[in-house]
Amino acid sequence: MISESIFRAYDIRGIYGKEVTEAVAERIGRALASYIDGEGKTMLVGRDVRLSSKPLGDALVDGMLSGGLNIEDIGTVTTPLLYFASEHYRKNGGVMVTASHNPPDWNGFKIWTEEGFICMGMGMEALRDLALKGGFKKAAPGLFEQNPNAISDYEDYVAKKVRIRRKLKVVADPGNGCCSLLIPSIFQKTGVDVIAINAFPDGTFPAHPPEPTEETLADVRNLVLAKDADFGAGFDGDGDRALFVDDKGRTVSSNSIFVLLIEHYLKRQSSAAIVYEVSCSMNVEETIKAYRGKPVLSKVGHTYIHDKMLREKAVLGGETSGHFYFTDVYGFDDALYTSLKVAEVLSERGEKLSEIVDSMPKYPQIPAKNYECPDEKKFRVVEELCKEFDDMGYETVTLDGVKIAEDEGWFLVRPSNTQPLVRLTVEARTEEDLQRLASLAEKMIIEKIER
Repeated sequence: MISESIFRAYDIRGIYGKEVTEAVAERIGRALASYIDGEGKTMLVGRDVRLSSKPLGDALVDGMLSGGLNIEDIGTVTTPLLYFASEHYRKNGGVMVTASHNPPDWNGFKIWTEEGFICMGMGMEALRDLALKGGFKKAAPGLFEQNPNAISDYEDYVAKKVRIRRKLKVVADPGNGCCSLLIPSIFQKTGVDVIAINAFPDGTFPAHPPEPTEETLADVRNLVLAKDADFGAGFDGDGDRALFVDDKGRTVSSNSIFVLLIEHYLKRQSSAAIVYEVSCSMNVEETIKAYRGKPVLSKVGHTYIHDKMLREKAVLGGETSGHFYFTDVYGFDDALYTSLKVAEVLSERGEKLSEIVDSMPKYPQIPAKNYECPDEKKFRVVEELCKEFDDMGYETVTLDGVKIAEDEGWFLVRPSNTQPLVRLTVEARTEEDLQRLASLAEKMIIEKIER
């Protein structure tokens, strides 16, 4: 029996041995083959370092093969590398067995096809219904092969896209996750000196949880200072998100990293499109405009950002959560590539990361404050708030939740896609305006939830 709860907003995910088992994986593989009418098509399959990823991956492959899909297994890789390989080798898509930054006892599947990512509103419901109902038509079994060259092909490709102009020293913490398979080699191939910690794959994640945070970056911070490094980076479990530390050991906001990258790319292509999401800082849009780029607003989430990257032929995209997207790697988000591009910027500008960050405008912000709200109510709460703000005469942006923007600042109210929460983000030009906007939004959110 398959639980509907594992079919989430952006992927399939649950606790291994309970919601996600080998039987479930095989059923999903068979449903996917049917969903994409896959007889004769070829999909890649990759997996993260979790202890359950190999048995789940094998079961998934069995299901996909029985549905007529040909499978090319690229082994244990990062999620961005799987996406890259599916385009680079011109296959029909790929499935990554991973639970990203979730605890070690979780696992699941991220699915990419020629039509885009499978997520809610873009195929996940249909795939879920197929998996639940079964009754698949018979198909000639697909063919299976292994490709041991994906990591080396990726590293060779990336090395040609990155230009390091002076010696840099970087501290990298892959946290025993998938990036351990490419660190230190990918830095060395691009000419960056790297001090790597927790750089052996271990699906129990013995050093710290597989999500980079202020706490997990403590060793990186200390090493950056002790070794006089130019910056440090911590990577999540499947390698699509990174958090950075500057040469002074300070955590750098993802908005600041995004601004640094925007300047770098728009100096070369001044009219290029840049995709950013609704919770990004005002500084992001202001920088795009200052460098005569084309700002493209998107919903939060890699599905939507990647889609906009392709539609707008954008050179760069970013999210406040630390996902950065590059046309250089087929428009996908890639934490390792981000860290190499940060190194490229520093090598070219000849400035310290701390100096660059300190020179950027700083706006007071309240990031992602959460309010408990039942799943069955959260979307209605945000819809009703949108109408009320509209009736009050505010200009509303309803691309993703409801965003109210003034000259002095903005706030964003969004229902969480994965939890029973409503989230509030606020930014303003002054602390006074920040508190004014936050108080207004919070009062209305609480009143609406309690009604």
